[in-house]
Amino acid sequence: MEASACLCDVGSSRGCWSRQKRQRPAETAAADGKPAPAENYVEGDAAARCCAGSGGIGSPMLPPPPPHCSLQDLPVEMLVKIFASLPGSDLPSLAQACTKFHHILHIDSIWRRRCREEFGFRENLQNLEMIGMSYREVYAKLFPYRNILGLWQLNTEHYRTLVNVVVDGLCITGWTYRPSLHTHVGGPIDFKPSFRIRLTERTSTMVECMEGLDSRPHNRHMQIRKDRFTTQCKNTDHRTDSPTRLREEWGLVLEDRPWYDWLTYRRLYLPPSHPDDLIRPGLFQYYYDVFGLMIAMLSFHGKYARVTKITGISKKTLEIHLMRRIQLRDGELFRNFNELSRVVQEIDEQVIREQQQQQQQQQQQQEDGTEENQGHGWQSPAQPSDGESGAAASEEQPVPFVLPVGVHSIDQNYPRTCRMCFYGVDTVTLLGFPYPRRFPGVFILFDENHFGFIQLEAKYFFLYGRVQNTFQNVESPSPQAFLEVLKNIQSNLT
Repeated sequence: MEASACLCDVGSSRGCWSRQKRQRPAETAAADGKPAPAENYVEGDAAARCCAGSGGIGSPMLPPPPPHCSLQDLPVEMLVKIFASLPGSDLPSLAQACTKFHHILHIDSIWRRRCREEFGFRENLQNLEMIGMSYREVYAKLFPYRNILGLWQLNTEHYRTLVNVVVDGLCITGWTYRPSLHTHVGGPIDFKPSFRIRLTERTSTMVECMEGLDSRPHNRHMQIRKDRFTTQCKNTDHRTDSPTRLREEWGLVLEDRPWYDWLTYRRLYLPPSHPDDLIRPGLFQYYYDVFGLMIAMLSFHGKYARVTKITGISKKTLEIHLMRRIQLRDGELFRNFNELSRVVQEIDEQVIREQQQQQQQQQQQQEDGTEENQGHGWQSPAQPSDGESGAAASEEQPVPFVLPVGVHSIDQNYPRTCRMCFYGVDTVTLLGFPYPRRFPGVFILFDENHFGFIQLEAKYFFLYGRVQNTFQNVESPSPQAFLEVLKNIQSNLT
């Protein structure tokens, strides 16, 4: 027993007995003529368990402890798969853990997966070998520009446009939305290159400007922040953006201006979707009078839906009240414009009365010092709506749709059947006017990719078609971040 106790290498007094306590409890009791204390029995059991693996007598009821296993003991192939699934920003600190991890993280297949999943990089290995670069080096080149990938809103000379920044081969390209006078609302968006970041330089990365009429790519300055970045170019042959070029296409001439100032790009997120949404939210195109195709964003907020204008000059927000549905009666309501106007006017008067009562209650609460944040009723986009669900909208039987007599539209290629209609208000703030103007009307849901709105006072119909382009790095990190983006869209135009 004494020899087996010495083989145990546990330093705790409960793990092993010292030389003064090597006798068994029964022997101690016989020697002193007194019963052994209870703690001696506990220490005796602990010693037996500890010495079981070293030839001593252990408890037959307890299994031996499991063998010690470390992450370093795993095969290299398995570690490569594990490391390749981790974010690239965590790998440098992991490489400092031990020499084995440091060598494994030089395997290029790990960085190839990170380049593809984080940046959408699709360049093949042969092209990289020709220029003498590895995926690890490419990742290091892309990493400083990770925050500029995705969708952005650019405000130039009071005209807002959409910019998509993507990894394009061994470059990062900023593609600017190009409005068209001939594209259908369901067609793809036209883009033109605005700037390019070359990743093939061995020493430093070069930012090139692609703007200008006849100039070649030239140097452009860039400053990157978390949710915005700015660029500057002093080339004198630059012109202002879309309004100038569109008016030139119509035969109008606008004075050329050089582009000296810093341009600020603000982050855009696509709205998150929920199964209860009427249709999938996202970007939609529509014709706005003679300004060509514009882009707007459809999002859902509980009892309301919102269509926020992204590009163009004026501020324009369409608010749809999902709890105020307009019954169609087999489409007959569209054939009688006066009846349609009467129904919308009754709902509009009720909405105005409720808003006035809410304002009076809030004012009274402020005076009483018991103000509560009732708000407008907007909720996080990810929350379900209390109105009709998306499943109900898909099961709704279509009814015939005809444009009411006297209502005009620039796009006559609209669907001839629709599913549902709701009361809505189109709020427009024109450039140079301090106050917005509201236009009550009818929101018309045609199908998953089309909806429309009839401004009754203006007697005008807008058809919206879903943007078919696909974008990367456009998911919002949280519902609050997306709501913040909506506020910024409205505040960008001054």
